[in-house]
Amino acid sequence: MSFFEMGGYAAYVWPAFGVGAVVLIALLAISLLGLKSREKALRQLEAESGGRRGRGAAPDEEEKATQ
Repeated sequence: MSFFEMGGYAAYVWPAFGVGAVVLIALLAISLLGLKSREKALRQLEAESGGRRGRGAAPDEEEKATQ
């Protein structure tokens, strides 16, 4: 039981662990939400571009035939 008492410093140690855990969980949640929103934006941009490639990309075989 002395482990949980932390030599008399449990009142400081356990809240610090709790705050640290809450911060890490919040950072994970924020990161996952940001990832999902950016993936959604990327899919929308790709759909709007119609699958066209960006500048500097090699032309497709069809584009080579029409040139």
